[in-house]
This record gives sequence, C-alpha cells and structure tokens, in this order.
Amino acid sequence: MQTFVIERDMPGIGGATPADLKGASQTSCAVLRDLGPDIQWVHSYVTDDKIYCVYIAPDEATVRQHAQTGGFPANKVSQVRAVIDPTTSE
Repeated sequence: MQTFVIERDMPGIGGATPADLKGASQTSCAVLRDLGPDIQWVHSYVTDDKIYCVYIAPDEATVRQHAQTGGFPANKVSQVRAVIDPTTSE
C-alpha cells in the first residue's frame, strides 16, 4: 500500500459549516465502504480554498475512483515518497 496526498480545489471551503464538513465526510466514508478495504482515508486539512487529504491506497487509480464516485475534485494526486519531522534532524 502507498500513501497519497490529494489536493482538492474547493473555493470557499474554509467557510464551510461543521454540518457541511460532516456531510462531505459521510459521503466519503460511504464510497470507501463500497470500494472495500484497499483504500483508507487517514485525515484531511481544510484551508480557505483547498482540502488536502491523506489516503492509503494500492495506486493512484483507486484514489481517483474514490474522488469520481464521491463527486469530489482531485486536482492533484501525489504519492508520498518519505515522511520527515523534527526527529529526522537527529
């Protein structure tokens, strides 16, 4: 399995209500259930005009299938090659 970061252009999403975000989350989870255990949504970061989502999946095609089925944009899908944090400096 690989980790991917999905960049979703969604103008104004930072102003979404908690109910809006809950609805989007419920849609995403329903699609994930239908796709099966090979794809997992880890978490997402909501900014003013974009959402950055972290997924674990076998390939980019599976990530894009989730986006298409759920009606979500997937403007850019990038495979994570490494993870660094402050402990990397040690």
